Amino acid sequence: MRRKVAACLVAVCGMLAALPAQADWLQTVPPFKGNDTGGIVAYTLAAQTDARQLAVDHCARYGKVVKFLSVQAHPGGYLSFACRWVPYGSESRPLRTLY
Repeated sequence: MRRKVAACLVAVCGMLAALPAQADWLQTVPPFKGNDTGGIVAYTLAAQTDARQLAVDHCARYGKVVKFLSVQAHPGGYLSFACRWVPYGSESRPLRTLY
């Protein structure tokens, strides 16, 4: 009986060792992700499109303006931005472009 349990344990450990060892193998991060406080743009998408305009349009949906925070300029990196309220004394609202 102990040999059967030991054999099953070895088989289960062997199957677990064959699985991928990545923490995010079930999750994928989209190339553009954000909410009302800011967001991120994948560097590969930023190299292909106008990332500034994507961020401006995103923040204008919430009536806010963009402040760019950081850029990781390598494949797999991100461009991050924050959506801020329109500064006091400004007469105009954020512009939103037409698609």
